Amino acid sequence: MESMFKLFDEETEVKDEVNAGDLLYEFGKVEFENVYFNYIDGKDILKDISFTVEPGQTVALVGQSGCGKSTILRLLFRFYDVHSGCIRIDGQDISKVKQRSLRAHIGVVPQDTVLFNNNIRENIRYGRVSASDQEVEEAAIAADIHEKIQSFPSGYDTPVGERGLKLSGGEKQRVAIARTILKAPQIILLDEATSALDTQTERNIQASLAKVCSCRTTIVVAHRLSTIIGADQILVLSDGQIAERGRHEELLAKGGLYSDMWMRQQQAQDSDSASDTEAKDRTSEKLQPPSATSGHRSH
Repeated sequence: MESMFKLFDEETEVKDEVNAGDLLYEFGKVEFENVYFNYIDGKDILKDISFTVEPGQTVALVGQSGCGKSTILRLLFRFYDVHSGCIRIDGQDISKVKQRSLRAHIGVVPQDTVLFNNNIRENIRYGRVSASDQEVEEAAIAADIHEKIQSFPSGYDTPVGERGLKLSGGEKQRVAIARTILKAPQIILLDEATSALDTQTERNIQASLAKVCSCRTTIVVAHRLSTIIGADQILVLSDGQIAERGRHEELLAKGGLYSDMWMRQQQAQDSDSASDTEAKDRTSEKLQPPSATSGHRSH
């Protein structure tokens, strides 16, 4: 308890300027210009990051773990401020606007969705607390979770349990997507939103995410490259810098870092498929009835 009270004495990391105004959202153009950032140890996590996401476009961030992908999303959401350089939305430096007004225009679907120990309805309504029950259900339909919710004995009044433990990973992600749909943000950030799911569940959720992101400015942090091949631009990060950029086909043709990552993932996928096939074959053999001649001994 004492440790918790100490948190209230901590100085906030990010503060609004005294004369900060609201973000005047217009189209949803996002710009990173010569951004540098480091955490408390002084080592640069991001170095001279510059890119533009045009209104309605999807930009994907890929690279090895620890290369700075998720940090870019955190800076855009203003969990931290940049150390040098500038981030703009529709030409406005986001460090000069109120955090609340900035975040009102941004929706986030994280890898590990946090659900509250309440029912499903209220967990979805968290996206917009003034939403009606009908609007909550319409969001659930768009996220392809409505029928599953209806199958529970208590429907939308079903408790999700502590941190949502009563729901599967795929169900939790769909609740998070429904929450984002209900918020109806103009800018969407997806932080490896499907990396912890099995392939089939991921495919289903990708279809739901496509509906959410349609015509909205979207930045995606992706682990599985197969999920971002349709992105308008892919940025390959290495050691905190943008090493490559382009569309999927262009980056494959370059034969660089992205191409190597793609080949490794395809080989791993082929290997997994072969292992699954072998396992199914072995199971099938065990289930086969013994042949007519088996068990007979010649006399």
